[in-house]
Amino acid sequence: MPRAFRSLTRAQRNAFLAALCGWSLDAFDFFIFIFSLKAIGADFGVDVKSVAEGIFLTLAFRPLGALAFGWLAERHGRRPILIFNVLSFSAIEVASAFAPNLGVLLVLRALFGFAMGGEWGVGAALALESLPAGRRGLYSGLLQEGYAIGYLLASIAFAVLFTHIGWRGMFVLGGAPALLALFIATGVEESPSWRAGAARAPATLRASVAAAREHLPLLLYLVILMAAFNAFSHGSQDLYPTFLQVQHGYSPATTGVIAIVMNCGALLGGIGFGALSERIGRKRAIALAALLSIPLIPLWAYAQTAVALAAGGFLMQFMVQGAWGVVPAHLNELSPSAVRAILPGFAYQLGNLAMAKMGPWQAGIAETHHGDYARVLAWTVGLVAVALIVLASAGPEARARAL
Repeated sequence: MPRAFRSLTRAQRNAFLAALCGWSLDAFDFFIFIFSLKAIGADFGVDVKSVAEGIFLTLAFRPLGALAFGWLAERHGRRPILIFNVLSFSAIEVASAFAPNLGVLLVLRALFGFAMGGEWGVGAALALESLPAGRRGLYSGLLQEGYAIGYLLASIAFAVLFTHIGWRGMFVLGGAPALLALFIATGVEESPSWRAGAARAPATLRASVAAAREHLPLLLYLVILMAAFNAFSHGSQDLYPTFLQVQHGYSPATTGVIAIVMNCGALLGGIGFGALSERIGRKRAIALAALLSIPLIPLWAYAQTAVALAAGGFLMQFMVQGAWGVVPAHLNELSPSAVRAILPGFAYQLGNLAMAKMGPWQAGIAETHHGDYARVLAWTVGLVAVALIVLASAGPEARARAL
């Protein structure tokens, strides 16, 4: 990996770092809320399912953010819109710390979802349009694992700081990503593809949507594929900290440590399968990772000790994020240049929307079955893994296509 990055120019490295850090810090802010579900419910006197509606609202508003920020990035460039995006989700995260009641907090989570929805598509376009095609699978794997890096950082913060600063203090900490905007403003160049005009979209939002509509069959396939992907990740991650705290009674420190181990597996899996996709193809790498997740379900969901659950979490997220590591390269390679800042991110976030009720749905089933989170987590991953294998195998591939 060091050799791959030593071969990059300074401009290419900075563009990649901007996209990676943006996605990492976006995910960090998202998972602060995930870890705090139980504490927020106790503070406001409501159950976990009611607070988990914030997950739904975040995911539901992400497609609107992907469309709006993607259009702005096609018109004004990837770099300035990425700066605006980072400042937006950071400010909303801090505002969440001062929510006086659950209703206000849920509104803020919807606004956070709008801001979060724009980051992935804009950041991925900036990075992948700037990087050489030869090692795109490796770069894709590492870029997507910004999500796992964010989860890892949130895990560490939760394990170390939560008992001292509470959930409101955690949200204040979530304002730190605003510092990234300074790096992007001073150290990152605009995408060469956008500068050359190759990726510039029509000047109106309506025209941009019309351009995306020309590729409607591809968009529909990508939305269905990303719905399966989002069910795979959110269905295995979002309620896992709650599962550890409620069903096993683990403390915030123990829960955080297990999540740290789990996200180390996610990081390695995303990078490993991303690199592997250069050799066996994007579709085969996705299908292989999904297939290998199935025999891991008993250890991941039904182990009875913290050590075994940590091992199961490590291995499961190695496969879940292994499949995800291929996504940035796969979606950007499949997308025409004229809609590359809109189509991948919009499809990604529409897939999120399709699965936006995953968290509340899982929590509701678990609570009606005496807090049995293990069963609903196990069934979710098993069914979704099969669906993902079928969808990935049946779709197109454009590995190493010039961007």
